Amino acid sequence: MLTVQKLVDKLGLSVIELPDPDRVITGGYAGDLLSWVMGRAREGDAWVTIMTNMNVAAVAQLTDVACVIFAEGVTPDKEAVIKSRLHGINLLGSPKGMFELCGEVTDAMHSADDADYAGGAE
Repeated sequence: MLTVQKLVDKLGLSVIELPDPDRVITGGYAGDLLSWVMGRAREGDAWVTIMTNMNVAAVAQLTDVACVIFAEGVTPDKEAVIKSRLHGINLLGSPKGMFELCGEVTDAMHSADDADYAGGAE
């Protein structure tokens, strides 16, 4: 089982907001077209994006993703952070490109699944 805190630790992600570090990540989604993300991201996903406006917080709340990870070194605007704080949304950041970051998130999920299957603890 991969939690948001474990993902932060494994990938060295920066923490912008972390109100729910024990939230379990059950999948992933990458996208920047917010209407597209609203229809496809699933509850528990780690959402990777470069969108930084306050609508990201609204979409994260609507889809109930486990966290939003801002790739490419972008940072969310002040309104997005405030709205996320109000709604308990985990916000993380990374200087890595989306492709590399998505691969690392996938690898972290698989290694957590393998550890769970083997009966190990991470």
